[in-house]
Formats: sequence, C-alpha cells, structure tokens
Amino acid sequence: MQSEVKEEAKVNKGIYKRFLKRPMDFILSLMAIIVLSPVLLIVAVLVRLKLGSPVLFKQKRPGLNEKIFTMYKFRTMTDEKDENGELLPDSVRLTKFGRMLRSTSLDELPELFNIIKGDMSIVGPRPLLIQYLELYNEHQKRRHEVRPGLSGHAQVNGRNAISWEDKFNLDVEYVDNVSFIGDWKIIFLTIKKVFVKEGISSDTSVTMEPFRGSVNHLDN
Repeated sequence: MQSEVKEEAKVNKGIYKRFLKRPMDFILSLMAIIVLSPVLLIVAVLVRLKLGSPVLFKQKRPGLNEKIFTMYKFRTMTDEKDENGELLPDSVRLTKFGRMLRSTSLDELPELFNIIKGDMSIVGPRPLLIQYLELYNEHQKRRHEVRPGLSGHAQVNGRNAISWEDKFNLDVEYVDNVSFIGDWKIIFLTIKKVFVKEGISSDTSVTMEPFRGSVNHLDN
C-alpha cells in the first residue's frame, strides 16, 4: 500500500513537472507583470536617473539543459573604472540605491519577461555564470535538468549566506522533488524573505564570492 502511494505521488509530480508547471509560470508571470507594471516603470525611471543608461543589466546565463539565454535584471551598479579602465570592485560600484534594489529584490523583476519567454521558471535553481559550467561536478550539473528560477530552494534556505556546496545540494534536492505544493511553499517563503531581507550577502562579500569549483569538482 505504501509503495502504491509513493508511486502515485511520483506520477503526480511527473505530470506537474511536464504539463502544468510551464503554463502556471506563464500565467502567474503575466499577471505579475500587469499588476506590477507601475512598479516596473517607476524603478526603470529611478535607475535611469540615479545610475544612468542602460537601465537593464543583461547577461548570458545557462538555462535548461545548459542552453544559453540572456537574463534581464535592473541595473544596480555604476560603471566606475580606475585609471587603467578596469571596473572598480563591486563594493565601490554598488550604490545605496543599488543595495536597496537588491535587498527588496526589485532588481529581479525584469526576469518575469524571461519567464514569459520560457527561459526561466518562477521556481528553480538560480541561473549562474557561464564560466561555472566547467567547474561543476556531475552532481552539481544536475541543477540544469530544470529551468532556472526567479527564486528557488536555495534562495529560501540561506540565499547568498550559505556555501556554494550547500546551495548546489539544495538545487539538486529541488530537481529530485519538483512538485506543485513544493513550488508554492517556495513562492510564499520567498515573499517572506523579501520582507525580512535575509541572506542578501555572504559574510565576506556584498553579493556572493565567485565559485571556483569544489575540492572534488572532478568527481562524480
């Protein structure tokens, strides 16, 4: 009897993942864009006035099955450079206004358009840098078996305040347990985290230290 229940739950998760998750993402993100359109406009104007042009930060990121896409965010840093033309450290270029955008997650709102396009999902592992692809071990690569998310299991369990290894383990745990109920739990916890403003930065960086590979990154 117990095995039958587990098998039914597995089937239901499979149906949700294959047929229901994407339509839910599209509908919810479209509703969010409509409802939040005044906020999007106001933030865009403020970014233009305080940080200059371009308003949007665009960067290539790996998505589902490591397919590369362009991710959109509101810009949070200046383009200040040193005498050699090199960009100054993040801690210098990240302004008070930029910190506010990050702490409230308002900088993430343009990713709703990535969800509409099908590049991303509302819930899933966060899309990271392309250069990290060659550093992942086989376990960590599994985070790309689903679409990357606006928020995810790792984001509601520490965000930038946890280690890379813990973050990847949470990502893979999500991949193995995608479900309707699980996604909604993460959505509600994300809303709570935004108001509490937890885990925005690591202990030693204004965002998150670069991933340089695990000690055993060549292991399976």
